Amino acid sequence: MTTQLHIASQYLAAAQISFLDKKDDDSHTNIGFNIEKGFLETRSLNDAGYKLALDYQKFALHWTQKNTTRFSLNLNGKTHHEVLEWIQKVLKEIKTVKPFKYDLHYELPYSVTEDYSFSVLDTDNSILQKLMQQRALANTVLQDVLQQQQLKSDVRIWPHHFDTGAFSIFTGKDISVGFGMAIPDSMHDDYYFYISGYKGHDALDTSSLSKLTYGNWYSDQFKGAILPVTETTKEMATLFFNEAISILRNY
Repeated sequence: MTTQLHIASQYLAAAQISFLDKKDDDSHTNIGFNIEKGFLETRSLNDAGYKLALDYQKFALHWTQKNTTRFSLNLNGKTHHEVLEWIQKVLKEIKTVKPFKYDLHYELPYSVTEDYSFSVLDTDNSILQKLMQQRALANTVLQDVLQQQQLKSDVRIWPHHFDTGAFSIFTGKDISVGFGMAIPDSMHDDYYFYISGYKGHDALDTSSLSKLTYGNWYSDQFKGAILPVTETTKEMATLFFNEAISILRNY
């Protein structure tokens, strides 16, 4: 289901690329997570406050306005072409001035053709629930850690890699830290928490850093620390980030 959610999230990214002013750091493409509703959601896309949201539990797209769902499309059985048609239909109804284009400036690890079809089995419902809970956990932990460490950053989901992430620079130092939750990839076959330190654009060497209570430092392909999400509690994840940040702060 991660792959289908990742692909579905691109409709949100495409909407923001279409309707929001471009930012040099690409932050106009990133997506928020609404913990109360279990939605991925865009920023406001027009003066009327419309947002495009992806509902984890229902596996549906919603157009929302002032926290109220106005239009919905269940994605199960729908093709990519049908989803784009629905988006255009709604945009006409809400009289959006700017045109919508599904035109991503980055490459995904999947091929999405016009006839690509979304499919959800009954057994996928529990998986969607679990994935929603993991997003909520990541969002909560990152917000707590930012506050505890007195760091400033938004917590956002970056549609290219589909990670929940935060990034901040240590006050009075030329060292920054990026941390969050990543989807399964070549580093780990499950969702995992990650953190890396940087000096300029270069990742800090982690080969001789102090051991962590939870998780491990890596120094080859990835220079940073990783903690698998499965069976990790909020307290464990918070300690993982706090310990790693304290170590990197004193690098």
